[in-house]
Amino acid sequence: MVGVYRFLLTPRWIAATAVGVVAIVVCLLLGTWQLGRFESRVDTHRNTTAAAAAAQAAAAVPLGEVLTAGRPQVGTDTLGRAVTVTGSYDTAHQLLVPGRTLDGRQGYYVLTPLRTAEGRAAAVVRGWAPGEPGSGPAVPVAPAGEVTVTGRLQAPENSGSGGAVAGGLPAGQLGTISPATLINVLPYPVYDGWIAADRVPAPLTAVPTVEPQGGDGLTLRAFQNLGYTLEWFVFAGFVVFMWFRLVRREAEAAQDRALGLV
Repeated sequence: MVGVYRFLLTPRWIAATAVGVVAIVVCLLLGTWQLGRFESRVDTHRNTTAAAAAAQAAAAVPLGEVLTAGRPQVGTDTLGRAVTVTGSYDTAHQLLVPGRTLDGRQGYYVLTPLRTAEGRAAAVVRGWAPGEPGSGPAVPVAPAGEVTVTGRLQAPENSGSGGAVAGGLPAGQLGTISPATLINVLPYPVYDGWIAADRVPAPLTAVPTVEPQGGDGLTLRAFQNLGYTLEWFVFAGFVVFMWFRLVRREAEAAQDRALGLV
């Protein structure tokens, strides 16, 4: 019986077996790499969720203590952080941000810059209103004089953010809330991100913490990595299956030749 498989020692089968082994190793390595990518995204999701929970549970602190000169940008550990900022509303540069969805309804944000004593402004979203800008009740006027606003720190938007509008808007409206867009319409610098005010005037609605573009790590791309992992492992199993099948076919043919059946 062993003699039937002597063909495995021929150069052709040695080469074929070597190619199969290399293919299996490559498939397993790629599958392991994709699995590592998936696990990394799961860890990112867990870390982001934990950081966000810790940030939202923390007591409100001045915005300048969260966004400092050494760390001026909103991060996963500061997203949703309760902050306070003191200054005066610049109603002359108030902006309406259309295309924002809340509880399944389309509407817009009311963004009023709050200028601090240092000259920099915080982009404060005083609330959300349903419909298109100018279609409903008049937007409540921001209070005059110095005020202290408490709210949740939000990440800056980008062109891929939900609801972001790329240009073509009338004066007084803004498509994307970010320092890059605000610098074009405001005559002074602004902090990174924006603040969703906790207390909003009627008939506006408070805006919850908005998940930034890219999510918290556990996105469709993460599950694509898991799917690719399964595919590479299946490919490796298929190579093993085909090798045994071809060996068995060759062995049966060799046995038939030995018996004079062919």
